[in-house]
Amino acid sequence: MSLQVKPLDNVGVEVSGFDINAPISDALAAELKAIWLEHGIVLFRNQDIDPGKQIEFSRIFGPLEMHPLKATTNDEYPELFELVNEPGKDEYATAFYNGETLVNKLDWHMDLHYTGKPNHGAVLRAVVCASEKGLTGFGDLAKAWDALDAEKQALLEKLEIVYCFAMQRRNMRFVDMTGYQPGPKSPKNPAQMRFPNFADVAYPAVVTHPITGRKVLEIVELNLDRVYAPARAGLCHDEAMDLLRELVEHIRQPEFHYFHEWREGDMVLWDNWRAMHCTTGTRPGVNRLIHRTTIAGDATLGRVLDEG
Repeated sequence: MSLQVKPLDNVGVEVSGFDINAPISDALAAELKAIWLEHGIVLFRNQDIDPGKQIEFSRIFGPLEMHPLKATTNDEYPELFELVNEPGKDEYATAFYNGETLVNKLDWHMDLHYTGKPNHGAVLRAVVCASEKGLTGFGDLAKAWDALDAEKQALLEKLEIVYCFAMQRRNMRFVDMTGYQPGPKSPKNPAQMRFPNFADVAYPAVVTHPITGRKVLEIVELNLDRVYAPARAGLCHDEAMDLLRELVEHIRQPEFHYFHEWREGDMVLWDNWRAMHCTTGTRPGVNRLIHRTTIAGDATLGRVLDEG
C-alpha cells in the first residue's frame, strides 16, 4: 500500500491510498506522522468511521488530551469534543458582522495559546456539515516566518509577544473590527462560560518547533496584546504596536491559508505548534456537528507572566 500525497491550495496536503478501518501497521503509522510533521495540515476524505475509530486513529500522532469542559465532551467517548450548533447555546456565540448574523465565527488563533502550553494538534471530523458557510481556515505560520526578510527575522528573534485572554472580541486589539457588533448575550467574563481567569502569557516572537526544529512565527490575531519590554530590542511603544499590526497583516495573506469546505467523511489533522486556524461561522439555525480529538502537548512554549 502506498500513500498518495497531493498539495492543497497554498498550504497543507491531502493524503489518500489507505483504509482507516483496516489495521494500520507501525510503518504506515510512522509515515502518516512524518507527513503531518512535514506539512502541518493534512486532509483525509471519505472516511466512514465511528467515534471510537477516530480516537484510535488520532492516537497515532500522540496521546490524547481530554477537554476541561465536560459540557462539550461526549458522554460515551470523553476524548471526543463536540463542536455543535444548538439553538439553546448558539445565542452565546452569536454576533453581527457588517449586518450579517453569524454563529461561532472565530478569528485566527492557536488552541490553548493563552495558557503557554498549547496542545500539539487536533483532528476534526465532519459528522453533520453546514448547508452553507461553516468553513474552517488553516494558516501555516512556518511558511509565514520563511517569507519574512532577514532583517525582520533578526529583530523578531529578540522579542517576546504577550497574549491577554479576553471574552469580548471588541476588547482584542488586533482583530478586524470593521462592521462588528457583539450579540446581546455575548459573554462578558470567563466565568459565564465556565472558563478560569487566565494570566497574560508571553511567547518568543519566533518559536522553534520542539520536534521538527522549524521556525514558527508566533503571531495570531486572537488575544494578541503587546510586545513585552520592547525597549530591550530598541523599540518604543508606538514602534512595537506598528510592528504587530504589520505582522498581523502578514499572516492574513492568502498565500499562507487553506480554507476547507466540509463534506461528510472529511477529516483534517493539523499541527497546533505550527498552524493557526479560524472559522467563518454559520447563520443561526444551521445544523452542524464536528467531532474533535485533541493531541496533547508536552512542551511549554510560552511563559505565564507574574501578576505580582
